[in-house]
Amino acid sequence: MTERLQKILAARGLCSRRKAEEWITAGRVGVNGQVAALGQSADPELDTITLDGKPLPAGGDHVYIMLHKPRGYVTTLSDEKGRPNVTELVDCGQRVYPIGRLDMDSEGLLLLTNDGEFAYHLMHPKAEVNKTYEVWVTDYAPGGEVRLVKPITIDGYTIRAPKVKLLSTQGKAAHLYITIHEGRNRQIRRMCQAAGMRVTRLRRIAEGTVTLGDLKKGTWRYLTAEEIDHLKK
Repeated sequence: MTERLQKILAARGLCSRRKAEEWITAGRVGVNGQVAALGQSADPELDTITLDGKPLPAGGDHVYIMLHKPRGYVTTLSDEKGRPNVTELVDCGQRVYPIGRLDMDSEGLLLLTNDGEFAYHLMHPKAEVNKTYEVWVTDYAPGGEVRLVKPITIDGYTIRAPKVKLLSTQGKAAHLYITIHEGRNRQIRRMCQAAGMRVTRLRRIAEGTVTLGDLKKGTWRYLTAEEIDHLKK
């Protein structure tokens, strides 16, 4: 049965569908000895599909992992500055990659997998997966949490109002929970900046129904079958 090439590459656990599209556009993917084109389909059982001239690996078991990401690690798989990568913290015997991103200065829950379809589903805007962050800020003034829920535009996109819960204040410092749907680059930090506050610490504590719990920083565990099922729905 024929399928889009990006779907085949994702199903083999090589990358996300989006990254596969970039590889195809760059001419790295071939079908039966010919350079593939974006949008092309193939039959993984009958056609010879290659990446950088090498046949695709056979599909293996999918793994789904939660990592408590510490600060100082990047989520990009190739970093021109040579900074530590989150995949260095996960030794599961298979190549996995992060679902979405968590910037180097942030910490907390990060999901990783080799299931490209699963990653595509979670990252697609239609999935509308809630992501909750514990946020510490400075330069707080009374009403700061109200200013946070006002719509702002990031990268030409109007961000929907987040859910904000003020936990405590001490002088100009405040501690909040912020829940968002989107995952724009440094979104929480930019939202707080627009509201006149500066983030001093940021930790993701939940994604959908999956929570960080008491997982120690720098360690990881496999998601349970129930957690995977909830995320897939």
